[in-house]
Amino acid sequence: MRVATLPLVVLMTLLALTGCVNPPEQTATDTGATPGPQAGDRPIRIGFSMDTLKEERWQRDKMLVEQRARELGAVLDVQVANGDDAVQTKQADNMLTKGVDVLIVAPHNGVIAASIVEAAHRRGVPVIAYDRMIQNADVDLYVSHQVERMGEMQGQYALQRKPKGNYILIGGSPTDYNAQLLRKGQMKALKPAIDRGDIKVISEQFAREWKAEEALRITEDALTRTGNRIDAIVASNDGTAGGAISALEAVGLAGKVLVTGQDAQKDAVQRIVKGTQTMTIYKQIQPLAFSAVDAAIKLARKQPVETNDKVNNGKIDVPSILHEPIAVDKANLDATIIADGYHKREEIYGPGK
Repeated sequence: MRVATLPLVVLMTLLALTGCVNPPEQTATDTGATPGPQAGDRPIRIGFSMDTLKEERWQRDKMLVEQRARELGAVLDVQVANGDDAVQTKQADNMLTKGVDVLIVAPHNGVIAASIVEAAHRRGVPVIAYDRMIQNADVDLYVSHQVERMGEMQGQYALQRKPKGNYILIGGSPTDYNAQLLRKGQMKALKPAIDRGDIKVISEQFAREWKAEEALRITEDALTRTGNRIDAIVASNDGTAGGAISALEAVGLAGKVLVTGQDAQKDAVQRIVKGTQTMTIYKQIQPLAFSAVDAAIKLARKQPVETNDKVNNGKIDVPSILHEPIAVDKANLDATIIADGYHKREEIYGPGK
């Protein structure tokens, strides 16, 4: 019996070809370094669903998320809903249809946005709640600042400087879970003084859509009911602070009533220099935006994401990356906001100052 043999050159060719098929899979490892941009053989596609660009700070968020995505070679699709829940849901569905690998969502309504999470998960797409929590949903990650702590800082700041007197509490949008967390933190600081009778809360309302005109109305009403006897206004952000200050200006009390804020908006920081707003909470946006994009890429690549907390959203304890805020007033304005380049000195103090 003869056994057929292949010519040596043919055998060597077959062996070479066999070595090119099914190479060993290269497994990505999380070393803590900046995540790479590739999902398979293409750039990672990130959808960023935003509620609004109305406030200055959200324009910064968009710019910095775009910057970080460019740096890492990811493809970014940004959609802005302009405060419309139906539009935000439709825009998120559109991004999912186009095939994004991960969604970052800054929700207008934290309850309604749960449907966005459900739709994403049906397609196997992870969801990051950005700055604002999405409630009653299996959110994969929450990236924000220490929201409840910010409210506590506002309350503590006010109480240290106005330990007695009449207070107005102006919250944010009732549909924004952050507004509830801020109020929780504020009351944590203020309740002992309230229980002692040291301070009296004249008004404790929430401003629809975080609107300055709502804060103006709330403040005007409280001033009327007390005969202009107000000692402190704990406003949850700079927009509501601005509305409250407009009401104070109309009765000659601007600069005489303590007013808190949040976001370090340029007009608010200018008011701090002027003396009509007392403080703001400075939230460094770059670490927030960059960490969200970094985490999005890791989630898309199914890599673990390092977190530093958990926040309950009514359904689960959501793994969270929470950044630390800074209370800013005249005393540390230059050392924080100006030194970081968040605002230019001439924009705040005026040319040549």
